[in-house]
Amino acid sequence: MRIGTAGNTADIISRHKFSIRKKYGQNFLVDASMLEKIVNAADVGSDDKVLEIGPGLGAMTQILAESAGEVTAVEIDKELIPILKETLTGYDNVNIINGDIMKQELKELCGGEKYKVVANLPYYITTPIVMKLLEENAGIKSITIMIQKEVAQRMQTGPGSKDYGALSLAVQYYAKPVYICTVPPECFIPRPGVDSAVVRLDVYDTPPVSVKDPGFMFKLIRAAFNQRRKTLANAISGDSALSISREAVQEALKSLVMDELIRGERLTLEEFARLADVLEDNGHK
Repeated sequence: MRIGTAGNTADIISRHKFSIRKKYGQNFLVDASMLEKIVNAADVGSDDKVLEIGPGLGAMTQILAESAGEVTAVEIDKELIPILKETLTGYDNVNIINGDIMKQELKELCGGEKYKVVANLPYYITTPIVMKLLEENAGIKSITIMIQKEVAQRMQTGPGSKDYGALSLAVQYYAKPVYICTVPPECFIPRPGVDSAVVRLDVYDTPPVSVKDPGFMFKLIRAAFNQRRKTLANAISGDSALSISREAVQEALKSLVMDELIRGERLTLEEFARLADVLEDNGHK
């Protein structure tokens, strides 16, 4: 029985005397058409291995299992494991793991093979999970996730926007973000206080920009947006994680034919990469 409806979800919660816990950011999706839309957006087929983060009651896991070759579902809440074993009875291609995704070795979860990630992520830990998935370079082909709408907008925006920031640049270095749809609060139990969105991140085999040291570039990016109202030179020189003078940044900007008083929010990913390389070449890393 498909469980992705409000009635079935309420019935399961009641029968198992399950208490929804805020600390895990639990908002269960109860819109059947939206569940189908997410799986379709992920383009899951019989040859695919899928990693689902936070399967909850198993509503999306059921649909994934009917489409994918194999599903590994990682759930942090041990109280949900008995429920998942019930709702996923008969789905022999699902492996349920009780654990914290932030503590898992991603390459081990799917046996070192290429896989797709599909998840309804808790709002409170969206960014750390996304960055772990992207940075570990563990054979992920795509990441299709339900997240807070505001965060989805930040992932795809460009220079000059108020939503543009370190997350935008990090995501766009590793993947091409595709905004799928907006999801209203009434699609969930309990209802969140804001709109959600589905976004797919198509992971690059090779990043779209070349930079000598990506780690150094992202230190510059974090410095720029930690104090985004300051000029880029002042923000970088004032960051304790870096030992770069304002004059050094201004000289690098000048060599790149860029305004010495520019703010970080005006730079593209490619421009941050060029700035990082120039600073490194000048011995200011």
